[in-house]
Amino acid sequence: MQVTNLWNNKREPTISFELFPARNDKTAEKLEKVIEELKNLKPDFVSVTFGAGGSTREGSYQLVDKLINEKKGLEVVAYFAGYGLGPDDIVSVLNGYRDLGVETILVVRGDAPGEAEGFKPHPGSFPNASDMLSFISDRYEFCLGAAGYPEGHIEAKDDAKDLEYLKLKVKSGALYIIANYCYDNHYFFDFVKRCRKIGISVPILPGIMPIYSIKMMEMLAGLCGATITTEIRRELAKLPPDDKQALENFGIDFATKQCRELVKAGVPGLHFYTMNRSKSTVEIVNRLRNEGLIE
Repeated sequence: MQVTNLWNNKREPTISFELFPARNDKTAEKLEKVIEELKNLKPDFVSVTFGAGGSTREGSYQLVDKLINEKKGLEVVAYFAGYGLGPDDIVSVLNGYRDLGVETILVVRGDAPGEAEGFKPHPGSFPNASDMLSFISDRYEFCLGAAGYPEGHIEAKDDAKDLEYLKLKVKSGALYIIANYCYDNHYFFDFVKRCRKIGISVPILPGIMPIYSIKMMEMLAGLCGATITTEIRRELAKLPPDDKQALENFGIDFATKQCRELVKAGVPGLHFYTMNRSKSTVEIVNRLRNEGLIE
């Protein structure tokens, strides 16, 4: 399935979930349960991440295979983070996905593997996602997508330059954009408006990141540059210390409120960064469905 067909033919917003490969047997067992619970929600598609430098190459392939072929029957968008990989490796990875039946790829540059000692990028690797998009679009018939950053990529000189790079990704073959999450929808709405103003017309999906823990929230926001709003900090300060259930409930309530606003604004879909968890996402999706906002 090419995901752009969904937005061409589906009147209601799509629902999709991001997963990443398990790191060991314990997390694999947990992930199996998460997949079953998320599958019951009948998502339009599930995305699978790919570690920079090919660090999760085998794990990503195995998870994609599981979701498509091991009685899961899910539509899969495979990430491809090509940092440091040479053309032969890129072709090998993409041939493998194509042979599994993958039709849609999300192309990102990725960062240098943080834990791989002595990692050296291939001399023929591509420096930017736009270069990889051009390489792939010339050789394959995948439906290609790119990542977008409502608050600007953390390495970008300024927002205008960041949008120039995004426009180049679209020119190089990206047919849709999945946005990084933000806790204030204003950032997403402004991002879409600026994209449209410079001629980026492809579908743009907002990313949804429920608050799972304060530690995770702070860490991920620091890595991707997402703003933790004053409202969130104020409301978190009201919660009983170390009350995990109260924190989880707040995260669900806050993300549900975000999703309501996004759906009413006419977004083509909601893409949930699940962090290989299911409880919050299941609750949010069920609330939205009970309210008649999504199918």
